[in-house]
Amino acid sequence: MTEAAPISFSSLDDSDELARAELYGLLSRLWLAPPDAELLQQFAVAVTQTPEAGGLLEAPWMDLVGALRATTPEAAAAEHDALFMAIGKPEVFTFASYYLAGFLNEKPLATLREDLAALGLTRDAQSLETEDHIAYVLEVMRYLIAGDDVAVCNLEQQRRFFRAHVQPWVGQLCATVQAHPRARVWAAVAAFTLAFVDVETQGFDMLEMS
Repeated sequence: MTEAAPISFSSLDDSDELARAELYGLLSRLWLAPPDAELLQQFAVAVTQTPEAGGLLEAPWMDLVGALRATTPEAAAAEHDALFMAIGKPEVFTFASYYLAGFLNEKPLATLREDLAALGLTRDAQSLETEDHIAYVLEVMRYLIAGDDVAVCNLEQQRRFFRAHVQPWVGQLCATVQAHPRARVWAAVAAFTLAFVDVETQGFDMLEMS
């Protein structure tokens, strides 16, 4: 595996922390639903280089930008539906319980709900997805980085939530998507997600050793 520069965990007013939060938010958006014309237009003018040249995120970020520039809202929606939407069993599941327990709505979801309640977070009643959907857990990480409640939104809560609800299973999801023959845009989304999770993992590892 390519060696990555560790993440610099710092105060919430630091640009690195805001960049982390924004990346979690972007990935949450891309896993939740296909990009619309407005989001694709943003990527049409997006910077293709990451802040740290040669870092682990540089190549997958450029690939993600390229994939989103090459698609259309219609093509992205068709791919998203083919991969993740089905009347019966979808081609790819995007829920933690499936990867950690082999079935949907199992103990990992119950554990997640307990941890969310402890953080004072609840599921939007209008949401069609359960809380262990990848988009939901990534959005929780964004909140824990950028939220205003310092009693909840702090580095220790980030570490605990990441270790329990992101790190154990997201790599399996990404590998599944990358191996699917229909994946184009989401192969790039998965590759960037995997690289980002690897960098975050290394950052938390270094934090625990300090």
